[in-house]
Order: sequence, then C-alpha cells, then structure tokens
Amino acid sequence: MPYLPIVHAPAYDAEFAPDHRFPMGKYTRLMELIRSSALGARAACHAPAPASAEWLALAHDRAYVDQVLACNVPALIEREIGFPVDARVSMRAQLATAGTVMAARLALVTGLACNTAGGSHHARRAQGAGFCTFNDVAVAAHLLLADGDIGRVLVVDLDVHQGDGTAEICAGIDAIRTVSMHSEKNYPARKQPSTIDVSLPDGVRDDAYLETLDWLLPQTIAGFSPDLVFYNAGVDPHENDRLGRLSLTDQGLKDRDRRVFWFFRQRNIPVATVIGGGYSRDVDAVARRHLLTFEAAAEFA
Repeated sequence: MPYLPIVHAPAYDAEFAPDHRFPMGKYTRLMELIRSSALGARAACHAPAPASAEWLALAHDRAYVDQVLACNVPALIEREIGFPVDARVSMRAQLATAGTVMAARLALVTGLACNTAGGSHHARRAQGAGFCTFNDVAVAAHLLLADGDIGRVLVVDLDVHQGDGTAEICAGIDAIRTVSMHSEKNYPARKQPSTIDVSLPDGVRDDAYLETLDWLLPQTIAGFSPDLVFYNAGVDPHENDRLGRLSLTDQGLKDRDRRVFWFFRQRNIPVATVIGGGYSRDVDAVARRHLLTFEAAAEFA
C-alpha cells in the first residue's frame, strides 16, 4: 500500500485566540484528524526546518523579509495581513514556506505530496496581506527553478479568493504559469492578472463548478509542459465558509480534488498540494473539510 507524504510542523499553529477571524487551530486539528483516520496508517510524515532569509528573498523584497524575521513589520502592513507579526507568526510563516518547498521536493520523487499548511497566496513581493505573511508557493517555485530541479512550474489555485500575490510575484516569468479560479466579487477587491483567471459568480454549486473545472484543466497545460504543479486546495468555496461566496458541498470539494489529482497524475506530472483557505468559527468543521483533500490525494498516491 503506497504512502502519502505529508509535511507538518506543530508550530504551523500560532495559537491565536479561538474567536480570531483566522481559525489558526485548524492546523493542529487537521493533523489530529489525519492521524486518527484510516489515512493515518498511510501517512509518511515529514517535518520542515524554517525557511532561510535567502530562500524567502527569492520571492520577496529583502527589506520585508528582514522585518518579518525581526518581528518588526510596520503597523500598516500588519493591518493588511490581519494580525500582528510576533515571534510565533514569524516562525509559522518560515515553517509553512519550508513545508511547501519540502512537499514540492517530495512530489518530484513520489509524484504527490501534501503540506498541512501553505497556500498564502495574497502575500506580495513587498508585503503580506489577507492573512498571508510569506507567499510559500512563489518562494518554492522560485527556489526549485533556481536550483535547476525543474524547468517549468504550474500553479493551480482553486481557493475561493484570487491568487493575487502569486500572480504579482510571478508576473513576466515564462517558466511559471499561474491559474486562478475564484469568486469574482470576493477579496481582493483589486485583482492581479494571472496567466489564466476564471471568475465565478456568487452561489455557484457543485455541478456548474465541476463543469467549469473540467474545461479549465486542459487549458492549464495548453502549450505549456510543467515539471511540477502546485495545487492550492482551499476549502473556502464551501457553502458554509464564513468568507466564501460559492456553494460547494463536501462532496463537491472532494470531487474537485479528485479531478485535479487524476488529471495531472495520469500525465505523470508531480503535484505538491497546499491547503489554502477555509474559515469557520467551528475549527473541527473546517479541518474536516481540509481532510477531504488528503483523503482524495491518498487515492492517487
């Protein structure tokens, strides 16, 4: 029975107050659910070390990197991020970014790997925003390209919010193709052009969403042969998500993930998965939605 590589660090959870808008406890709860489920017997767990400043500066201005590492981020930027950047938040951002790098390198060996964090796609080159401190996927893409591990990378972002930070950081880089399918009227108000953007109206349900995805997936590789796919599997398109405007069910989310994994794995293209957004006052409920992605991934490991 093949194992599913899973990257996790306890410090992914920066231990926010339970009533904070960002459900930080979901990272701890997700790993508890993985270990206690049937998936636990198939999980090959890996722990990252913090990302270095040199890695982070491949995608971010060094001045901003140094501010985060020193926990000296200007108040205006902290407000855009949505929380203060203290020592725990800084370490969480470093570890989550390194976790995405590790998941990518594992995927290149095994074909598929998952990070239990990551998908911080609103962080831009010069600052964080939208609950995102460092853009882990952009850092990992730049690092693997710089190291020569890959020649072309595809980012498939199905979080309910547009991947504006990833689009900004990766703009004009021919070796990176960014794809975002998201809620048109949701955050951020000012979108950044991805290579391919698909904007969805409010209230889209499973059938229409999956039909659009079936159209989109072949477009992601039209004229482009990626060596690796980063898949942002945000669960905030769910009908009960606090910050989403779409209406997918649990089954719709799992069918979405299965389609993505099937499409790329049948073409032998490695996939590194990050969990992206998912928002609820009920941490267990949102963690169980994220668990659906790992259950789907295990079917293709």
